[in-house]
Amino acid sequence: MRRTGIVIVAKQIVVTDDGLKKLQEELSFLKNVKRKEVVEAIRVALSFGDLSENSEYDEAKNEQAKVEARIQELEETLNHVKVIDENEVHTDSVNVGARVKVFNEKYKEEIEYTIVGSTEADPLTNKISDQSPIGTAILGSKIGQTVSVITPGGEMKLTILEISK
Repeated sequence: MRRTGIVIVAKQIVVTDDGLKKLQEELSFLKNVKRKEVVEAIRVALSFGDLSENSEYDEAKNEQAKVEARIQELEETLNHVKVIDENEVHTDSVNVGARVKVFNEKYKEEIEYTIVGSTEADPLTNKISDQSPIGTAILGSKIGQTVSVITPGGEMKLTILEISK
């Protein structure tokens, strides 16, 4: 009988310098501030006595579990990040770190997106993930190309007008 091993390769997570700093700041805050706040909340809740009917204790323990899970998630993310150097961002085609001005044919309007890694996505500021439907569709496109994107709101056609850093 032959044994085969399974190798799990973690996916590389692409971030900009700003994205890396935000992840590191959040991790530092959780480890150095939030953890202490939660431990104090547990200590106070324990002073109330009977744990079987102590909702403050339950809430504090639940908060502790959330904080620890987020710390673990951030540490795992940081172990697999690849920081995009601004010098690596080229303007000959759409790639992570680039600003892209597109013309949306459906709505007859120009929109500017910044393509970022999934951990930095913020649709409200037009920072879209390279893994989002629009990000995936326009990655690698060049100025003048029109791409079709299937979104939850239906199909749209985007023409690449400009690519910058």
